Amino acid sequence: MPQRYEQELLTRINEVLHYLWDPIGVRGEPHARDEYDGYVPDIYSLLRKEASAEQIAAHLDKIVTEGMEISSNQQHSLAIAYKLLEWRATLLEKRPEILG
Repeated sequence: MPQRYEQELLTRINEVLHYLWDPIGVRGEPHARDEYDGYVPDIYSLLRKEASAEQIAAHLDKIVTEGMEISSNQQHSLAIAYKLLEWRATLLEKRPEILG
């Protein structure tokens, strides 16, 4: 996979987690911008493995319930999973040679 695609996908994952997923409500805090960075590699790996929206949502929900010990919001997790898959597809459309 070309490095530029990988870096752009990692950036988009980070942004989605921080600005849209944001289970602890820190998106408006500049000092908390790196709060979800640790979750990016696992999400990236799931996207690379072409995981389903349901698999990604289950992973996000597990982070929330087991890692953060807060209530599950499966519907929100699924919406975020679809957004992540949308970003992956958009980036691949811009770079079709990645698939070939």
